[in-house]
Amino acid sequence: MELEEICKLVDAELCTSPKTAERTIEKAFSSDLMSDVLTLLTDNLLLITGLNNIQTVRTAEMADIYHILFVRGKHPSDKMVELAEEQQIALMSTSYSMFKTSGLLWAAGLSPVY
Repeated sequence: MELEEICKLVDAELCTSPKTAERTIEKAFSSDLMSDVLTLLTDNLLLITGLNNIQTVRTAEMADIYHILFVRGKHPSDKMVELAEEQQIALMSTSYSMFKTSGLLWAAGLSPVY
């Protein structure tokens, strides 16, 4: 699934430059626990989270995750956007809940990790 399609499905705003949106997304994982995220061994993953801090971007960097979707209207700080741009990580924000976001993406064909 392309990032542009995901943004349309969940009415999300891309918070980083469009150049970070070039990779295809194959699976999604929803979590606010970064320790759970670090256990994943999946490529082309979308992380759906409500945890809105610099550690989320750092965790994605360590786990080779290049797409983060913040839920519940959370927007990344300027520092988070700067770090994400450096690491070529796309950051998005939606006002939808984690449950609704996950359900809409699953219904559109995005596979879960588990």
